[in-house]
Amino acid sequence: MFALAVRSVRQRPGRLAATLLAAFFGAAVVILFNSLHDTAQQPGIDPGSAESLTLTAGVVGGYGTLLVLLGVASTLTLTVRQRSEEMDLLRRTGATPGQIIRMVIGEALLVATAGALLAVGPAVLGGRALVARLHETGQVAAGVDHVLGPIGLGAGFGVTLSAAAGAAWLAVRRVTRGRPGRHRLRTVAGALAVTAGAGGVGATFAMDPTEPALMAAPAFGSILISAGLAAFSPALVRALIPALGGPLRLLFGAGGHLAVLNLRRRATELAGVLMPLILFVGMATVTLCLQAVESDAIAGSGLTRSVEDRNLETLNLVVVGIVTVFCCLLLINSLASATAFRRREFGQQRLAGATRSQVLRMVGAEALVLVLTGVLAGTPAALAGVLSFTAVRTDRIWPGQALPTWLGIVAVAALAAGLAGLVTAVRTVRVPATVAVSA
Repeated sequence: MFALAVRSVRQRPGRLAATLLAAFFGAAVVILFNSLHDTAQQPGIDPGSAESLTLTAGVVGGYGTLLVLLGVASTLTLTVRQRSEEMDLLRRTGATPGQIIRMVIGEALLVATAGALLAVGPAVLGGRALVARLHETGQVAAGVDHVLGPIGLGAGFGVTLSAAAGAAWLAVRRVTRGRPGRHRLRTVAGALAVTAGAGGVGATFAMDPTEPALMAAPAFGSILISAGLAAFSPALVRALIPALGGPLRLLFGAGGHLAVLNLRRRATELAGVLMPLILFVGMATVTLCLQAVESDAIAGSGLTRSVEDRNLETLNLVVVGIVTVFCCLLLINSLASATAFRRREFGQQRLAGATRSQVLRMVGAEALVLVLTGVLAGTPAALAGVLSFTAVRTDRIWPGQALPTWLGIVAVAALAAGLAGLVTAVRTVRVPATVAVSA
């Protein structure tokens, strides 16, 4: 079956383009930050520089690893679900579920390996830029050069290939077996993530207000809650449809009506798109707000910012940058892949009487619902960490910077989701309806 996987990738490489991009972005993040461990272990490096590099690699590398696991898994799950008809055909021609699983895992490993190999060069350039930034802030000595060694390469390839193989196995197992309880594992995993995240947020109240690691517990707790709530996003979409059905039909006309029908039918399939959206809203909001509260607390105390404070601020800004870029690219990648796959569906709708404008309005209405779902799931996760940190670090509960920060993040999420869906849909509906249906 591995030989079949090689031929499948060679004959139709475009089908796995979304997985390749997810693996490329994810591997670049993991290799970049884990290479700081290699840099910190150079002979002759001073203890202060080694500590700064190790801290940056540990904190941001941990976030990056979590993003890669979730991002590659959601993208690959979406790709496998789009191939359900092909897998049914393989089973009818004599292939066993085990053979199909091995074929899909082989494809995923090939694509993930290619993505990780392509990511090495950008990761080296990014690592050099990050070390240069640490030179400018005085956190790393000027004579320390960036090094990519076995730790960075091993972590990058190991995490990316493991995420691809695990996600492929789970996704194809659901498609081939089709059991009624196939969503039980996702529900249990989501509940465990929310519970663990709530524990992390609760641990904030047991820490000293001036402890340097105070931001770690609420930030990572919010991330886990975001990931857990993403597992319940299909149920949230179904709950929103009755309330949004009327406004969508009023605003988008026939396109809004089509969007309501599609969202009811495709709620489960949208989980792969909602995952990066919810993570983006939750992680970006909590990280930016925590850093703003910390900076105001230091300024209000009249103390001079220490090297450790600057190091922490740099870490948070880097985390926000990585989260913003990675999740936005992953969101655009997932939406573009899901929309392009619907070419035949768009053609059928047009042959049934829908105009191109109505199809585009349908895609716009669906993007609006996705953004609302992502905001409704990501915002509570972020607030859990922000409110707990603000209560412990200051004498207030609600940070004054939260609302403008949140509005900016929601605007970026809406822009990314809207452009990704509409631009791909515009290109897709240019294909004649008869050609699209016959594809």
